[in-house]
Amino acid sequence: MKTDRRKQIFIRCCYGYSVSGMAVLVIGAILPSVIAEAGISFLAAGGLLSVMAVGNLLASFLFPIMVPAMGRRFSITVMTAMAPLCLLGLTLLPPLPVMYGIMLVYGLVRGSVTIINNAAVNDIYDGGAAGKLNLLHCSFAVGAFLAPFLTAVLLKLGFGWRSVVYLLIFITATSAVTYGTMDYSLLNERARDAAPLKHSGKREGREFLKSFQFYCIALILFFYLGVENCINGWFVTYLQNTGVMSETYATTLVSVTWLVIMAGRLVCASLSGKMRRSSLILMNALGSGICFFLLVSTKSLPLITLALIGFGFFLAGIYPTCIADAGPLIQGSTFGMSVLTAISAMGGILTPQIVGGAADHVGIVAAIGILVVNVILVILLAAINRKRLR
Repeated sequence: MKTDRRKQIFIRCCYGYSVSGMAVLVIGAILPSVIAEAGISFLAAGGLLSVMAVGNLLASFLFPIMVPAMGRRFSITVMTAMAPLCLLGLTLLPPLPVMYGIMLVYGLVRGSVTIINNAAVNDIYDGGAAGKLNLLHCSFAVGAFLAPFLTAVLLKLGFGWRSVVYLLIFITATSAVTYGTMDYSLLNERARDAAPLKHSGKREGREFLKSFQFYCIALILFFYLGVENCINGWFVTYLQNTGVMSETYATTLVSVTWLVIMAGRLVCASLSGKMRRSSLILMNALGSGICFFLLVSTKSLPLITLALIGFGFFLAGIYPTCIADAGPLIQGSTFGMSVLTAISAMGGILTPQIVGGAADHVGIVAAIGILVVNVILVILLAAINRKRLR
């Protein structure tokens, strides 16, 4: 019975994360069309991405307050029900300040889904969390693959970008229903079991705040999420502006990249039981760094395609493996997961805005080179994390 309840929670979290992947990536896929139709600058468009990341950060503070006050079911259902409303508002192309407000709420939804999914899977699977978290994040990659792919197909068939968004409105509404009908009894039992430990100071005693390893992992995620948010938001625009590929090829390539990310997370799920998590993080950081440097240093279409695919493959396992690596430090603590999410979200807020501002002056192709700093720091921090554990 417990196994069935675990499976039911895991499957629904995977579906919710898959929809979240579609909802996030569709913004990047339609961004060139929004920029053109709304007549906004790269800086303003970068602001939309950053505001969404701000919402993701605010979820780290708001959602943990909502859960004890209103319960898990009501909190996550209310938050996910906001997604279709935000998408509907975006299709109207309202004034820029209103669009910022829409993207702020949209980011709150994404952050809430991230917190509930990671915390739930971490809690119900204990020692097997690393593999399950990679599978969970693989489901995000499935949705992230589908959004640019569907956008490319529908645009090729002559449909406008709004047709893609209308489809997402329906899909995000089904996600809210899924969370609203999920069985939360096992999660509530785990929370009750953890309560004595929380009060004794061993579980919720916030000891992780004194841990160097916790901050090292958090900073890896800080710089990683800056890169990921730029892939989500800027890479379709970036690839189109390289001048070596068509709009359809660029959108399809980003979609294929997320298909490769899905494969990479499956590989990481398999390796998580055979390798130290810190070693797996370092291996992925090095591989993604090599591919990124190749990506930004060539104008050859075959090499760009190969580099972006390799970049996605190695980048795939960093986030879920870091979450699993931090799991023993924050197990049973919604506050701990929220702090980790908050620190990482800051990277996702700052980086797209910096890239967008630079793009107005030097062009988006040159501005993407800023991500070299993030990639180098992810590698260095991953090496420090592994060495310290040894």
